[in-house]
Amino acid sequence: MLNNIIRLIIAGILLLGSIFLFINSFIGLGVLAVLLSGLFVLTHFKNEKNLIAFYFLRKNKFESAGKVLAGVKHPERMIKSQEAYYYYLSGLIFSQEHKNNQAEKQFKKALNIGLRMKTDKAVANLNLSGIYLSRRNKKLSKYYLQEAKNLDKQKMLAAQIKEIEHMMKRI
Repeated sequence: MLNNIIRLIIAGILLLGSIFLFINSFIGLGVLAVLLSGLFVLTHFKNEKNLIAFYFLRKNKFESAGKVLAGVKHPERMIKSQEAYYYYLSGLIFSQEHKNNQAEKQFKKALNIGLRMKTDKAVANLNLSGIYLSRRNKKLSKYYLQEAKNLDKQKMLAAQIKEIEHMMKRI
């Protein structure tokens, strides 16, 4: 938390410095200072380790994403939305490594803390449904699958939902 306060203080100092630079006709340096202060404000709301892990996940480099997230010592000190996405990313990595018990805990923590985007909530619920289906717990799997359906308004996960429904019919 102290780290976030320091970031905001640095952003404020840079913003004041940019005003001073604009007054003294150093327009280029003033614009640079405004951009740097914006970067500090952005990292206050978006944790850089989460952003790097998201990048590695998009490139399907799960091992690298796991190493980045392992560098976070105290996720409970993050802003709540950052903490939720930390657990969400950890759950995705554990599910890719077939560590279902750990993935389940991480997804549940992420959902309890509160993911911001409905699509992310739907993905977490869909993964929980798959985990419970692999344990042959059809009741919980149906519950989480229904939650995923309700949250997936744009039908981005329609193929995965149908696949899980098809697997559920086999059990």
